[in-house]
Amino acid sequence: MLITNGIPPIHWTVAGVLIAAVTLVLLGIFGRALGVSTGLENLCGLVLRSAYFRRADLTSSRSWRLPFLGGLVLGGVVSAVAGGGWRPMWDLGMFDTVVGWGPAGKVAWMFAGGLLIGLGTRIAGGCTSGHGIFGNSNLQPASVVATLSFLASGIAVSAFVYRMGVFG
Repeated sequence: MLITNGIPPIHWTVAGVLIAAVTLVLLGIFGRALGVSTGLENLCGLVLRSAYFRRADLTSSRSWRLPFLGGLVLGGVVSAVAGGGWRPMWDLGMFDTVVGWGPAGKVAWMFAGGLLIGLGTRIAGGCTSGHGIFGNSNLQPASVVATLSFLASGIAVSAFVYRMGVFG
């Protein structure tokens, strides 16, 4: 399988080893937990003055979590450049074929999806990367339950959508 511009992908085990290394370094050396949703809270706290975003546990993590988020964005840019460039596209595949709402509908759909993801992240007490990678590797019971819930929900919704004939 080839990715953009015919460049072969790096084997998945390399990414797994790198994620494990970041997790171990964060926990073992710095005593920090990996998770992206808290980074979003850190970003919101830069502009919103709500007490929720002023908690000590949140503000104390900005010094490392904001550069971590910046690294995620930079990694995406480097990957795009190494893959031959990036260009935005509006093609949503089956969504366009079945629903066909046009650009404004796609933006509304993605915005609503983002809100639901954010809500689920807060209800679950963290995001899929925090629970699925960090929490499970530390055998945290809440993370095992959250990850099983993420997987079961995804499987159930996919099965429902395809059985109803919505996408296919």
